Amino acid sequence: MLVGTVMRKIKSRTWKKQRHFRLQDDCMTIWYQSKKAGNAHSTFSVSDVEAVREGHQSEVLLSIADEFPAERCFTLVFRGRRGNLDLVAESAEEAQSWIRGMRKLIENVENMGERERLDQWIGDWFKKADKNRDGRMNFKEVRDLLKMMNVDMNEHHAHRLFTMADKSQSGTLEDDEFVLFYKMLTQREDLLRVFQEFSTDGQKLSLRDLGEFLRDEQLETGDPQTKAQELVDKYEPSEAAKQMKAMSFDGFLMYLGSAEGNIFDPKRRGMYQDMGQPLNYYYISSSHNTYLMEDQLRGHSSVEGYIRALNRGCRCVEIDCWDGANAEPIVYHGHTFTSKILFKDVVSAVANYAFKVSPYPVIMSIENHCSVEQQRVMAQHLTLILGDKLLKTTLDGRPPIGLPSPHELRGKILVKAKKIGGLEENFCGLGEDSLTAEVSDEDEGGEIDEDSIHRDSLRRRKSKQRLSKELSDCVVYCKSVHFRSFKHSRIHSKFYEVVSFTESKARKQLKEAGAEFVYHNARQLTRVYPSGFRTDSSNYNPQEMWNVGCQIVALNFQTAGEGMDLNDGLFSQNGGCGYVLKPSFMREAERRFDPDNPQKLDGYQPLILTIQVISGQQLPKVNIKEGSIVDPLVRVEIHGVPLDQNKQETRWIENNGFNPVWYDTLRFTIHAPELALVRFVVEDYDKTSKNDFVGQYTLPLSCMQQGYRHIHLLSKDGTSIPPSSLFVHVRITEL
Repeated sequence: MLVGTVMRKIKSRTWKKQRHFRLQDDCMTIWYQSKKAGNAHSTFSVSDVEAVREGHQSEVLLSIADEFPAERCFTLVFRGRRGNLDLVAESAEEAQSWIRGMRKLIENVENMGERERLDQWIGDWFKKADKNRDGRMNFKEVRDLLKMMNVDMNEHHAHRLFTMADKSQSGTLEDDEFVLFYKMLTQREDLLRVFQEFSTDGQKLSLRDLGEFLRDEQLETGDPQTKAQELVDKYEPSEAAKQMKAMSFDGFLMYLGSAEGNIFDPKRRGMYQDMGQPLNYYYISSSHNTYLMEDQLRGHSSVEGYIRALNRGCRCVEIDCWDGANAEPIVYHGHTFTSKILFKDVVSAVANYAFKVSPYPVIMSIENHCSVEQQRVMAQHLTLILGDKLLKTTLDGRPPIGLPSPHELRGKILVKAKKIGGLEENFCGLGEDSLTAEVSDEDEGGEIDEDSIHRDSLRRRKSKQRLSKELSDCVVYCKSVHFRSFKHSRIHSKFYEVVSFTESKARKQLKEAGAEFVYHNARQLTRVYPSGFRTDSSNYNPQEMWNVGCQIVALNFQTAGEGMDLNDGLFSQNGGCGYVLKPSFMREAERRFDPDNPQKLDGYQPLILTIQVISGQQLPKVNIKEGSIVDPLVRVEIHGVPLDQNKQETRWIENNGFNPVWYDTLRFTIHAPELALVRFVVEDYDKTSKNDFVGQYTLPLSCMQQGYRHIHLLSKDGTSIPPSSLFVHVRITEL
């Protein structure tokens, strides 16, 4: 990789160009020669690459599969919304050396400690600013660099630090001198205050000092002395301090920047919930119009949409099926200009990626607009491509009495669609002879003109659809049915029936009968999806739907913003497996929880959440304009039951995205803590126009660690932006 390789960069069946790729000496940057006008070469960082896929594992490479063998092809998948890079090497060996090399480099980046990451980040900036490439920087270059890094500082102060760092007295800073300069610049006064408050001699924390800090501030349980010794062994860089059984300020910095000093409780990161409860007792990470990469009118349909959603822990994907040419069903957003893909390609992608990040079941929510003939083809594809992953019978072959658990359904793919008759008939030998049957339309078709032309919807409701028995037989525990009323469901509905609501219908029900809705969801699954009017593929707030226990709250995964932040926040716990157990009062039908009156619940215990926002570190620059610097403010939002919905802000700090300090305290009362999510948002204050988004982080209140904590910020599309962070102090007390 260091020597360099010529490979073909592929953009489509017709666009294939040769490029020279080479790994730079820092083993972090890939350089490649490009023929773009005026731009002789491009680079990207290894840390931007999320994964390497071998063979024909992207739409583009599938389209040229007849031309180049799989062993010469691979795809680099970037973080966030940047497109893939599809490459074909000259030989299988060359492809392998890049695939293995890239994977090793990605692994190195992921295993870096906070300190290495920071050094790496400083080094990257140094390279960017060293215009004449001589490996040293004069004061003017350093001043320009500070502007690029979001620091507006007093020139006199900067010059004094520059002189102190210039150990060689050459009037320039070399690599390690620049790192020293940077460290003086980023002296963490806020952390020093905490350190000195707990240190007996102001120089170090003895095991006793550290133990007291862990017990009184961090509210650590267990023996504080033992824990203190563990932290010294793990984070203290100085051997001398280790010998003295003490922690230096550097070690304290390392500990608070680590996963243990993070606001997210590491114990809740892994699998910690009971996965043996019925399926309807869980929130399920769910995607809407999964095939779309952009908007719902002209967007590009792609198998990539399914791969990305499944790799993000999504467990319910949507497939809109229509009759296609040559008797092959196609997937696209009906009656629009979105592009079309083959149903069988979607099924293959689901088969390949369903269980890469989670072993728990995947639901394929099929919206079926196909003729009986093409429905038979769909059933064939499902059966042949998915094989034994497809659930075609009840689990133990006996008449079921309730939904199985995620644990029992591991490795299985379930189809959610219309079905002829019910599960019971399969056991009484009824309905076996009919090859097709009529089912009444479910009102889920034609979302696009939802709530619009009354005549149309009446006509649609009366229409009957013919259903092929083969496709019907692929549906076991998720039979799509039309919703009449909660009363009707209570008397007539079966546990395996799933109703779907558009967001507006769901909102109407939750406003009129919230407690009824909770009760309904304690017995069966409900799916909610965005209104057809959201042609830009924007998202509604999923929290409202979770408040009444809806499990399959489908969002446009392709659209960044608050809706997806909340979804990522809720599902970041429990191993990111895509299933989160609902609170007990939403699983037990007799508890009758009403999200509008949480105080009526037995065992009601409101909490006070107090957050002191202390400081920010290296916030990213949002405005590309030369010399503009962030004026940051922090907003803390509580998302939960209506009574808990709340947001408060700190003041804004002028011209400092580098190390702003607030010490502002925000206080919230939370009435249904089990349902609350906390979202931290950093914005660039602007008095004349809308504030610019800088970064955010969302997590469940139940996963928060108390005490002094760092929050590592995420970008608009949910990817990390090291080393940007906030430093806060958290307290949760009973009211």
